[in-house]
Amino acid sequence: MLVPEIGLGCMTMTTFAGNDVYGEKADEAEAIATIHRSKELGGNFIDTADVYGPLTNERLIAKAIKGQRQEYIIATKFGEEVDDQGQFTFNINASPAYVKKAAERSLKNLQTDYIDIYYLHRLDKTTPIEETIYAMSQLVKEGKVKYIGLSEVSAQTIKKAHDVHPITAVQTEYSLFERTIERLGILDTLQELGIGFVAYSPLGRGFLTGNIKRLEDISEDDFRRTIPRYQGENFNQNLMILNEIEKFAKEKSITTAQLAIAWIIAKGYVPIPGTKKRKYVEQNIDAGKVILTREDLNRLEGIIPLETETGLRYSEAVMKNIDMQ
Repeated sequence: MLVPEIGLGCMTMTTFAGNDVYGEKADEAEAIATIHRSKELGGNFIDTADVYGPLTNERLIAKAIKGQRQEYIIATKFGEEVDDQGQFTFNINASPAYVKKAAERSLKNLQTDYIDIYYLHRLDKTTPIEETIYAMSQLVKEGKVKYIGLSEVSAQTIKKAHDVHPITAVQTEYSLFERTIERLGILDTLQELGIGFVAYSPLGRGFLTGNIKRLEDISEDDFRRTIPRYQGENFNQNLMILNEIEKFAKEKSITTAQLAIAWIIAKGYVPIPGTKKRKYVEQNIDAGKVILTREDLNRLEGIIPLETETGLRYSEAVMKNIDMQ
């Protein structure tokens, strides 16, 4: 599967459970214009999920790509259970029956007859991964899904899944501030098996934009206030790290966000920075023009070494749904 070097994460383009993601009001017209602008610049790899909204994000994508389906590569996800009333149940469901049900619903919401890449969003610990992947493989056989992916899973889970049906991509949070999958050897496993890697939140949930210098810069209803990375000593330490990254970016005459995205591309992975504004998608895609030498990479990783603890990326309760052992 061939994709652009930078994709577009669409989660923030709609509300989640009635709330604006990151506390900033969603604007449908601007979101659709952002998707179109991304494609104009070569960024036609679009990432969504049924739970975003729930369901409304996929419907927004359908509006944006109407009449141009063949020109986009669409990735969506299932597994964070959405009930028949369109509500997130806060359960993980990857049973074979739910695989089929969720896929049919996503196809309808996206107004398409196929999904380019279909991810299992989170591991269902009550359903053997082999059963889930077999059910997903039937969607491939039926022509409803082209490629299968996984999100936030361990090396062991990846190997079990890959034995049932080829896994094309694994998606996990990954940035200069979040490199757990390197420490656990998951990236090594992907390389061994020839599986691609897609990095979501490549800007550290906004930290690497440099726009957040105080907790007050985040609105009261922004869920990032619940993330340990943004709390107490973690926040203060991360600001010090950010200051050094900003100095490096300034020397390069680029933004810290562009440096962070360029770092992931230089590592050989596909970042999908999320935005709902054209000006930011233009800046993000421009990061693909940034050339980082081995010396640059060493310097950057010297500022924030692999073993650096920046704080958990989710609350402890949410981390329980991440298969990272």
